[in-house]
Amino acid sequence: MALKTILTAPDPRLKKKALPVSAVDDGVRQLMDDMLETMYAAPGIGLAAPQVDDLRRVIVLDIDREEAKTGPLFMANPEIVEASDEDATYEEGCLSLPEHYSDVVRPAKVTVRYLDRDGARQELTCEGLLATCVQHEMDHLDGILFVDHISALKRNMILRKLLKTRKEKEREDADAA
Repeated sequence: MALKTILTAPDPRLKKKALPVSAVDDGVRQLMDDMLETMYAAPGIGLAAPQVDDLRRVIVLDIDREEAKTGPLFMANPEIVEASDEDATYEEGCLSLPEHYSDVVRPAKVTVRYLDRDGARQELTCEGLLATCVQHEMDHLDGILFVDHISALKRNMILRKLLKTRKEKEREDADAA
């Protein structure tokens, strides 16, 4: 397994749409394993392939450290097949928008269909944090960030701060070289 670099906003690669995987083969399983290791090291509870500059429809999740005990979930080609009319609001953060959080409203319950790590078709009904996390990571597959669900004012404020942080880091790196 290998740690991958997580892209941070406003990197334009985060806005690209991911493509379906044709099959869960050794290459996809390796990507899933690398993503899980990267997510744990960050630390986070979910990671989508576009966040590590891979445009395949793959996500990994593990909210065991939180309220539900699911163990790691590996999903290729996830799709929501049912969503509740009831909404829930969670404060979301993102490994691609470090140290920034905002309340996001999403369906409270979703059923997702996907291929697991062995390539078997699965269907899972998710509620609470797991439902939020699945939807958040699936958004990444379509080039959507959680800040795209909040007001333009808040979104622009967060993106400006991230850009300023990146420029400061680039200057520090250049000075150290």
